[in-house]
Amino acid sequence: MSRRNDKSLLVGLDIGTSKIACLVGELKDDDQIEIIGIGTHPSRGLKKGVVVDIESTVQSIQRAVEAAELMAGCEIHSVHAGIAGSHVRSLNSHGITAIKEVEVSQADVDRVIDAARAVAIPADQKILHILPQEFIIDDQEGIREPIGMCGVRLEARVHMVTGAVSAAQNIIKCIRRCGLEVDDLVLAQLSSSYSVLGEDEKELGVCVVDIGGGTTDLAVFTDGAIRHTAVIPIAGDQVTNDIAVALRTPTQHAEQIKVQHACALTQLAANGDTIEVPSIGDRPPRRLSRQTLAEVVEPRYEELLTLLHNELRRSGFEDLVAGGVVLTGGSAKMQGLIELAEEVFHMPVRLGVPHYVLGMEEVVNNPIHSTGVGLLMYARQHRFARRPELSENLGLKAVLARLRSWFQGNF
Repeated sequence: MSRRNDKSLLVGLDIGTSKIACLVGELKDDDQIEIIGIGTHPSRGLKKGVVVDIESTVQSIQRAVEAAELMAGCEIHSVHAGIAGSHVRSLNSHGITAIKEVEVSQADVDRVIDAARAVAIPADQKILHILPQEFIIDDQEGIREPIGMCGVRLEARVHMVTGAVSAAQNIIKCIRRCGLEVDDLVLAQLSSSYSVLGEDEKELGVCVVDIGGGTTDLAVFTDGAIRHTAVIPIAGDQVTNDIAVALRTPTQHAEQIKVQHACALTQLAANGDTIEVPSIGDRPPRRLSRQTLAEVVEPRYEELLTLLHNELRRSGFEDLVAGGVVLTGGSAKMQGLIELAEEVFHMPVRLGVPHYVLGMEEVVNNPIHSTGVGLLMYARQHRFARRPELSENLGLKAVLARLRSWFQGNF
């Protein structure tokens, strides 16, 4: 197997409920990412984004990684992995500190972020991300890059995302069982936002919704920063289950029928169209109208979109998302879903497909790969900042380093 320059390789591992996708990107001289390998495999061992069977998950990850290695002609050693699930929580926090010298330094920024993270979180949760929204220097608000600016007092507003310790540890354990290291765990909807949203949308205000197999993930951006995240435990698998029950057909056939024939708006399904529905056991297959299928699918999607709309309203940002809603993820591709979403949200809705990368466009330009491509873009932005808490042998060093910086900052 030919070896490429490992330093220029970025790997994103999207661990979903219905599929596991491994994307390999090569960083070009102009900082562009070129996709050189993709491996996907049906996901076995996850339920609603959480590992429930380690052995099956390890095998699925291994298959996806091997396929990506084969296509890219390289060896994969470490990955940026996505994390989702209804165990994910988020909150906005605020920190304040004195500026040590006249100018703001990196140490001041680190101290104010540490002050912002000093909030009580449950013992079974760990911090996944601390995402700065804005910095304030002596009452001057809206500062994005405070380093080098003069002042006396530095404040930070941040968005904190936490997840269950056990869920994160199980994902890391599965990846390590495949002989790989974890560079970072990234929230699924955060990584999707990197690949499907433009900077102007984030500035104006936008809500990105990633509809996967097991969970639907939501993130709200205004003024260029993430303001709210949430997870709804209803997604494509529930739609498949509804079809299987209503049409009395095995689950794998229900999935095929959903992908090939389903429509989220009954009036878009032509009355004369019929589909063949396999029966359970030895019974012969039946023919049903496509409209009957739409009547099963539409209520479930309407319920999901109503829950999302309620979550957006509850967050307090409904009137601030002038850019509307962007739907992405594998279950967002269904015919009629955009029109149904516009009826529910009463604002513009579009389908989000990954942009900003080169190579293999015909495969990558698909909502299924939004999280995977976003992981590569996140990796490019954070490639020099390895998270110490993900490395077991760095635990004590990281604690000592933090203590040292705290003493330097306060005495």
